[in-house]
Amino acid sequence: MAISGDRMFLMLKKLGFVRLSTYEGEKKGAAIIADEVKSITGCDATIEPFMAPHYEIKKVKFEITAPFAETIEATGYGFSGNTAPEGLEAEMVYMEGFDEIDLAKIRGKIVFFTGGIGYANFEKLCKAGPVGFVCTCGTFLDRDEDTDMDQRMLRAKHLEYGKMPGVVIKMKDALKLIPRHPTRARITLEQTEGEAESQNVICEVKGSEFPDEVIVYTAHYDSVEYSEGYFDNGSGSVMLLEMLRHYTENPPKRTVRFIWCGSEERGLLGSKDYVTKHEAELDAIRLCINIDMAGPILGKDAAVITGEESLCHAISFLYKELGHSMSVEQNTYSSDSIPFADKGIPGVNFMRRAAQGSSLIHCRHDVIDILSGESLEYTTNFVREFSDRVVNACFFPIPKKMPDNMVDKIDKYLLKKK
Repeated sequence: MAISGDRMFLMLKKLGFVRLSTYEGEKKGAAIIADEVKSITGCDATIEPFMAPHYEIKKVKFEITAPFAETIEATGYGFSGNTAPEGLEAEMVYMEGFDEIDLAKIRGKIVFFTGGIGYANFEKLCKAGPVGFVCTCGTFLDRDEDTDMDQRMLRAKHLEYGKMPGVVIKMKDALKLIPRHPTRARITLEQTEGEAESQNVICEVKGSEFPDEVIVYTAHYDSVEYSEGYFDNGSGSVMLLEMLRHYTENPPKRTVRFIWCGSEERGLLGSKDYVTKHEAELDAIRLCINIDMAGPILGKDAAVITGEESLCHAISFLYKELGHSMSVEQNTYSSDSIPFADKGIPGVNFMRRAAQGSSLIHCRHDVIDILSGESLEYTTNFVREFSDRVVNACFFPIPKKMPDNMVDKIDKYLLKKK
């Protein structure tokens, strides 16, 4: 049976709801995928649960208390802790950056800075000793009726350095606030912090000639808050289902294993859990093919290779042979191939990069309107052409080797080195 963009597009519509890590939407997404796996193969998918960070904000309030009194809309930073019930009040200062001079006199204060906060700057902040923080989201152009405030959380790496209550306010509110020179503020934050269950969905088709050589296909199916996640990454999820259908109907020489990863948006947690739990099986895995974001009507296909440069050349030859417009580069890609690459398994990340201005992700505007079945079919056909060549090769053509330059990039991505 031919690859069908119409079939993928219909499946994509079924996944059109918020699929936030550890919440019911993610579980519903996993169940829909598992049902489709059974429809395709006649067999049950394996649902493999794991624990992931889970928080719920119960109360959040941000107030300016001097030299004027005003309450400003805010969201709480997940895993940043709790204040006393009456809140945390302190002197407030605006930080222009995270240089030594900016950090010199903030101990015991509530600090305000723009944007979010990465690991390195959070480490600096914790050492400088403020008691709370306020940061911004969005732009001055945002309209309340069509913009949601960011829902952010401190991750495990942040918490190695410390913890302090934090809130997020809108950029347009910050632009009105700072010129009025607030000197004191109060943060009130109440949240529960812990873990809850996420899950990977797994299915495989055994190879007819080389069953002990495995090619893994990955795509994450979770989304972020407010986002129905059609582009990121319902699209990759339905492409994996179509590839599963292809190999169910066209038995492969090598084993193909499909993993729909949960909690990717929380830091690749599903794929990390998989490689941890299946460490003994990793020797058999020869390649990871990851699909993350495809289907935009306007855009261009791309492949990012986390492996030997020779693989870039092979894919370049193939797209030229087929007349398939795409770009190819050797690099890391922030998606579920990374944990496999960290174990020395080469990764090929396929995607379709949207034309600038034609799409948005990680917000309510990740909509199906900018995608098409025709575009999904176009990219999936190339993935199938490449896959068939490696899955059914007489001798597996890709060395299981990670070059030094990629090891260095992977280590930096995973914060093993600065």
